[in-house]
Amino acid sequence: MKSSRILTVKVIPRASQNRLEPQPDGAFVARVTAPPVEGAANRAVIRLLAAHLGIAPSRIELVAGAKAHLKRFRVME
Repeated sequence: MKSSRILTVKVIPRASQNRLEPQPDGAFVARVTAPPVEGAANRAVIRLLAAHLGIAPSRIELVAGAKAHLKRFRVME
């Protein structure tokens, strides 16, 4: 049985650089250069989270907030 966890991420699209900032409460702030158009920023956040966690992007799924700044991602362990 695979376990998973939910990560809360505040996304700031069209940033000057891609950067992931862990917050004291366990959430993240993701600054991505991609615009919020046709899911480009969401895909950029998934790649950024995957690199930070050292896992494949296919193991991360957007579960809430597809069109909002505050998003929730499921990470399959």
